Amino acid sequence: MELSQMSEFMGLSVLLGLLALMATAAVARGWLRAEERSGRPACQKANGFPPDKSSGSKKQKQYQRTRKEKPQQHNFTHRLLAAALKSHSGNISCMDFSSNGKYLATCADDRTIRIWSTKDFLQREHRSMRANVELDHATLVRFSPDCRAFIVWLANGDTLRVFKMAKREDGGYTFTATPEDFPKKHKAPVIDVGIANTGKFIMTASSDTTVLIWSLKGQVLSTINTNQMNNTHAAVSPCGRFVASCGFTPDVKVWEVCFGKKGEFQEVVRAFELKGHSAAVRSFAFSNDSRRMASVSKDGTWKLWDTDVEYKQQQDPYLLRTGRFEEAAGAAPCRLALSPDAQVLALASGSSIHLYNTRRGEKEECFERVHGECITDLSFDITGHFLASCGDRAVRLFHNTPGHRAIVEEMQGHLKRASTDSTRQRLQQKLTQAQETLKSLGALKK
Repeated sequence: MELSQMSEFMGLSVLLGLLALMATAAVARGWLRAEERSGRPACQKANGFPPDKSSGSKKQKQYQRTRKEKPQQHNFTHRLLAAALKSHSGNISCMDFSSNGKYLATCADDRTIRIWSTKDFLQREHRSMRANVELDHATLVRFSPDCRAFIVWLANGDTLRVFKMAKREDGGYTFTATPEDFPKKHKAPVIDVGIANTGKFIMTASSDTTVLIWSLKGQVLSTINTNQMNNTHAAVSPCGRFVASCGFTPDVKVWEVCFGKKGEFQEVVRAFELKGHSAAVRSFAFSNDSRRMASVSKDGTWKLWDTDVEYKQQQDPYLLRTGRFEEAAGAAPCRLALSPDAQVLALASGSSIHLYNTRRGEKEECFERVHGECITDLSFDITGHFLASCGDRAVRLFHNTPGHRAIVEEMQGHLKRASTDSTRQRLQQKLTQAQETLKSLGALKK
């Protein structure tokens, strides 16, 4: 009897245990469904405890990274700022005004070249035409003398590419790259390119001591060894006769590229040197008529030179003016531009620009933190009315007030010596025009 009672008791215990397990499972299923309906993960407590940070979606993380990495557009305002050209999505490295004064070309690391109309500079909207650089981007750009083409230096291809410009019926242009690029000849990064205004040759200079003279068809005509330890800047003179370079040495070296009467290349000969600095020359520039040059050195000075000399008769350039520019002694990149009439010198250090009157050697204007990054190029337009700079994704154009003041001083001096009424009338007209421009800009000195 006792054994039967024990068996019944054990069976009842097992049954009760099974019922308890089934009830627990049912409650658990209901709790999970409630969690799913509420939208909370099962691991999250119902008291609103924040979820694990690692549960965020990949798309959200990518979006956050994109927002952080996108650079902010640098804002700059100044009473003499004429315009800001903003179409590039990458940093602009170089720009060039066409010889007819109608266009400004800019290149950036967004794989495009932009062609701007100069007549829109003072308008509210600034139109530009775009040329794409396939699978590469341009670091340097120069217009051809006839303004029907431009050349670029390719960052990854390490070579020159020519783009031809064809005008459409609607007034716009199409840009077509020539089938073949120039052959690769440089062994170091190229820092400057130029085209002679005569259309007879192209110049490329690399950061070692090499300057190459090319035919327009891509044949190397001559190789120049500058013997300057390294090149920091090189340029073709506006007259198309000379090429010049500066570097580690305290001078600027100038060569003449000689052609025969029938246009055939003959030779490259040393013309003259600009000697007088006591440290490396950082940059230089020619005036529009190639009769003046300006240089800036790590010795903290700038110099203006008269280069209208008979170098074949052993005549050396004349030093006209020396000014101080202490910023050139620093480590920040330094750029120089000379106005077409050589009356104004623009010097850039880092992201700031300083304007000097070359006749008196005085600083007249200073624009600070013009760009979000260091200035990469600086140039006056062919009229001398505007100074352009680039260093981030925008080109900024300034009114050249020192240039207008220089015209006022020059015309007042000429008026005192004028001998005829017609001459006085012509001089007075130029004087009045410059004074009215300065007055409209709030820059007329009384």
